[in-house]
Amino acid sequence: MDALSRIKYLREQIEAANLAYHTEDQPIMTDHQYDMYLRELVSLESEYPQYDDPFSPSKKIGGDVLSSFSKVTHEVPMMSLSNVFNKEELEKFHERIIEKTEVTYVSELKIDGLAVSLLYIDGVFTRAATRGNGTVGEDVTSNVKTIKSLPLKLTKPVTIEVRGEIFMPHKSFIAANTEREKEGLPAFANPRNAASGTIRQLDSKVVSKRNLDMFIYTIVNQDAYVSTQLEALKYLETLGFKVNLHYQHTQTIEVLWQTIEAFDHLRKTLPYDTDGVVIKVNESSKHDYIGYTAKYPKWATAYKFQAEIAQTRLKDITFQVGRTGMITPVAELEPVFVSGTTVSRATLHNEDYILMKDIRIGDIVNIHKAGEIIPEVIDVDMTSRKDQVPFEMITECPVCHSRIERVDSEADYYCVNPDCEAKTVGKLIHFSSRVAMDIDTLGEKVVELLYSKGYMTSIQDIYLLKEHEAEIKTLPGFGDKKVSKLFDAIEASKNQSVDKLLFGLGIKHVGAKVAKNLMNVYPSIEALSKASKEELLDIYDVGEEIAESIIRFFGDSQNQKLIEALNQFGLNTEAKIKTIKTHEFNQKTFVLTGKLETYSRDQATEIIESLGGKVSSSVSKNTDYVLAGSDAGSKLKKAQQLGITVLDEKAFKGMTHDT
Repeated sequence: MDALSRIKYLREQIEAANLAYHTEDQPIMTDHQYDMYLRELVSLESEYPQYDDPFSPSKKIGGDVLSSFSKVTHEVPMMSLSNVFNKEELEKFHERIIEKTEVTYVSELKIDGLAVSLLYIDGVFTRAATRGNGTVGEDVTSNVKTIKSLPLKLTKPVTIEVRGEIFMPHKSFIAANTEREKEGLPAFANPRNAASGTIRQLDSKVVSKRNLDMFIYTIVNQDAYVSTQLEALKYLETLGFKVNLHYQHTQTIEVLWQTIEAFDHLRKTLPYDTDGVVIKVNESSKHDYIGYTAKYPKWATAYKFQAEIAQTRLKDITFQVGRTGMITPVAELEPVFVSGTTVSRATLHNEDYILMKDIRIGDIVNIHKAGEIIPEVIDVDMTSRKDQVPFEMITECPVCHSRIERVDSEADYYCVNPDCEAKTVGKLIHFSSRVAMDIDTLGEKVVELLYSKGYMTSIQDIYLLKEHEAEIKTLPGFGDKKVSKLFDAIEASKNQSVDKLLFGLGIKHVGAKVAKNLMNVYPSIEALSKASKEELLDIYDVGEEIAESIIRFFGDSQNQKLIEALNQFGLNTEAKIKTIKTHEFNQKTFVLTGKLETYSRDQATEIIESLGGKVSSSVSKNTDYVLAGSDAGSKLKKAQQLGITVLDEKAFKGMTHDT
């Protein structure tokens, strides 16, 4: 296959994956395969600039760094909506309209995100702007361009302005906060704030990594294209836009109310935040007749869902210490049921948040789950306050009692003691975790126990644990089988790829993807340790903070000794260049199901992809093989019904023995 053919093939595969994952919610390839395709495409486009295409999916990975956002004046203002909060207010809204004319309604979920206006000229994405003050917004074209569900080119060469909502799905929100925790940064408070802050980042690479999404819901100057809102939603779909399919056309106010109640139940099952239902008169021709106020249209309104808030007493404020030393205040609560679970602890974010809300021990507080996920104290019931003492931030680490310092550019405090027990335990847990060295049975509780016994006080000690085998077997819950499994997992971790090791070292700001990027450039950790700041800044996704953090880490003599020790223990400190052979798995689609004994799912996936295959999450007529472990369920049955080849682990190993 020549370069142009390969480039075209990669673009088609990536676009198909974007559509399947972000619009149809039916993934057709793994994240790893997607990343490999995208990396190869970027490399080929760089090598063959004559094949550049402004609509290539590679244009969505970011790269623009702005000094500021320019202003955009909306030719048609982005108006707000009036709000109704109960059935009575909804009926009054309806009565005001039917006094003028007979109408029907379209009700749509109100997405809790950031409003944006998109301009397409001759079907080509040209500009994106925020709402701003409704008349003037910010040009966020470079950032919006990174959203994978956004079409860079429409299916028809129309000149059109559309509007929609950018949001952060729960999965992306959790991933972003997990990454920030690994990097020692404060967590985002909720998906809406995370999306809003992300879209205003000056570096579009940061935006690309956060995996935002978008629903389009209206056309500016709609009469030029369609005659109803229902037609508008369907027309937007035909142009290639992602439209939220949870909408309903209703004839009467009674059915409209039933729809709202149904949406209120539905929203708790969705993978993104909604805060209400937008109700619009369906017939576009009647909008001007019904009219507008200075702030909002009279032919539309937003029913706001009642937030699920619970009240309870704040018994205490405690403090957690992360592996980077970051101090996080935590609310210890009298247990209360909210959003489906019993909550006894909630985040208080940082000192500034507590002081701004004037939160005190003993207060009756209101809590909710940010994004229906993370328990959070939102405010205080001041009517119940008596003589509670104002909050004062601690001045020393709650674990090692060393002093703590606040970084000037951040809202968080950090323990300055490099030997703080909490830091050490956190580093050990991170190093052993599934996403790093994947040392099975060496979970959080086991790490804490072995640390407390003095058997494991540093990363090096993990590989010396066998010296304490007899003592470990005497610990509660540690029989011969469990101890053997632990040592087998430690030995197996020596074969983890060098990027996993680099990530496991816990270098501040170096996440899993950055570690991969680094080890794709440097042949070994030793070579990386000698890199200059200027060299590091030339690497994709590496900025000033990351580069400086890497240099600080390798400049520490203790870390140098750690790398030397790990090398002596036989861990992979060098990058292995894999040669992809022509294999019967090439271009074949696998589905993994059941419990695998010989391999982890990640290991099986890596083997398949290294041989040119791909892994899908669902069985279909396009599936070539199903790798089935024990307790395989519906996927195995479907494969058998479709006549798909089913492999057990022995057969799979036999087919891959020469790799």
